[in-house]
Amino acid sequence: MLLTISTTATPATDLGFLLHKHPDRVQEFSQSFGTARVFYPEADESRCTAALMLEVDPVALVRSRGRNSPDFSLGQYVNDRPYAASSLLAVALGDVFRTARAGRCNARPELAEGALPLEIAIPALPCRGGPDLARRLFEPLGWECEALAVPLDENFPEWGDSRYVSLRLRGSLRLADALNHLYVLLPVLDDGKHYWIAPDEVDKLIRAGEGWLAAHPERTLITRRYLGRRRALERTAFARLAEVGDETEEALEPRIEEEKERSVPLNTLRREAVVRTLEELGAASVIDLGCGSGQLIGALLAVPRFARITGVDVSTLALTIAARKLRLERMPDAKRARLTLFQGALTYTDPRFSGYDAAVLMEVVEHVDPPRLAALERVVFGQARPVHVIVTTPNAEYNVHYEFLTGMRHPDHRFEWTREEFTAWATATAELYGYRVTFTPIGEEDPEHGAPTQMGVFTRDH
Repeated sequence: MLLTISTTATPATDLGFLLHKHPDRVQEFSQSFGTARVFYPEADESRCTAALMLEVDPVALVRSRGRNSPDFSLGQYVNDRPYAASSLLAVALGDVFRTARAGRCNARPELAEGALPLEIAIPALPCRGGPDLARRLFEPLGWECEALAVPLDENFPEWGDSRYVSLRLRGSLRLADALNHLYVLLPVLDDGKHYWIAPDEVDKLIRAGEGWLAAHPERTLITRRYLGRRRALERTAFARLAEVGDETEEALEPRIEEEKERSVPLNTLRREAVVRTLEELGAASVIDLGCGSGQLIGALLAVPRFARITGVDVSTLALTIAARKLRLERMPDAKRARLTLFQGALTYTDPRFSGYDAAVLMEVVEHVDPPRLAALERVVFGQARPVHVIVTTPNAEYNVHYEFLTGMRHPDHRFEWTREEFTAWATATAELYGYRVTFTPIGEEDPEHGAPTQMGVFTRDH
């Protein structure tokens, strides 16, 4: 199996920093089913290509399959697994490029946060749905997708096409986003995995799909195929996405008909509470720090009193999705004049963050590594210094009410605070930067564990 990733960014050899793989070396990585190698067929200032080649061990592959697998006897000798991209390649990609997928680059952190011109090629990819499905999955993510059907036999065109495609993707995206697209969608296109699908697959899907899966028009197909059509896992995945505000209520309804859901989703209650608080504070200009796919921005645009609205996110893909969901290209001129979207990192000083009546950090702080939290506090409270800051974050005590939850509510959460911990952080931050803070619960309160979301409203002392 072969996958290549190319860039023409200047200098193109920065790709080596992002992948954490030196262009002058060939590196090997042992897998349970073979050996993965990373090498660079070309590496200069103008163009750099990294290749991931996976050599599958047929014996190891056979031993990984149970005797109850379909066509087990014949499948030991005749199958496409060693040659066509599939979940084997996705697993190898996830292991070999683990740090790059997480969006980390310690040597050059600014590189990981920006979009690059990328070209990805996979010569042979099983695609149950043909070239059209490949385009339906990749094009909404910002890719220019060239998917060509591979004929059964070039010498006998009348035999028609095989179920394989040759795939080439071009686009300007963060490398981490590109790798996560591949990690999820390779097995989805193949519609199968080489290993048993366990409950932890939900965590993998939500982690890799953060910022793009919820807004994808084929999110239901992706979720069902990725989880092997296991309905219990699907319900868990949809519930988790709904909890973090990344999924629509409509997407949940078909798969949880037998379950009694709350009449209003928590993400809706949270959004309404923030908008209502901003109105009560009399804010006319609002900046949404970590705006994601733009749900809060859409709610703010519906209220005429908010004359100036800005959305900021570190992910350019999230901003692209937000622009599409907000129908930016068809937005009336008067409404469009009120809105600004731009890419930025909340832990770095940026003069564009300043000059607003209110800033909102809705379900953002828990995604920040604890050692970087002080930098976010300094940027928002010390340098941007809006009159008001609204912070919402999960209440860790309430997690016992989620039946399928193991660990934290989202795999990208770096921490989740109890009510006491949030109060302590908010009070200390307010005192340090000259603010006062009040607290409001959001969602149905439990007498012992409190509400699912906690909100702090900071007001600057004059």
